[in-house]
Amino acid sequence: MKASKYFFGLWTVIAVYSLLSFFYGPRGLFAYEQLLNERELQFNNLRELSIINDELERARNLLIYDRDTILAHARQLGFGQENERYIRVVGFRAVNNQHNAAGRVYYAAVPDYLSDRNIKIISLCVGLIVLALLFVSDLTSSKEQQSA
Repeated sequence: MKASKYFFGLWTVIAVYSLLSFFYGPRGLFAYEQLLNERELQFNNLRELSIINDELERARNLLIYDRDTILAHARQLGFGQENERYIRVVGFRAVNNQHNAAGRVYYAAVPDYLSDRNIKIISLCVGLIVLALLFVSDLTSSKEQQSA
């Protein structure tokens, strides 16, 4: 009967390992929540890229089909028609109003979790502590029985 209570230490190791793996392991709930947050950030980035794509598509269509837009864009780049004369002012740089931002690079963060090795070490330590407490309680109870 005394030996069967030491199985409680083994069950403690299994229980602690299972709980830590379920909540803080590589596929645990904590890592899953972080991945859901990353997913939301990725969706927000896709929405921003979609807006930028619409703006660039609109600018491209204007450059393809609208003659006035082509002329204005050519003048911004320094081109002109045959009947136009340019006066170059020294010391000023041409202002380029082109804002063709194609989005920003977004790097997904790796979720934080406890490695399987750390979970095993923690559960083994907890199991050993429980075994030590059971052993000490057995020793103290046997000493009490001998002194009585």
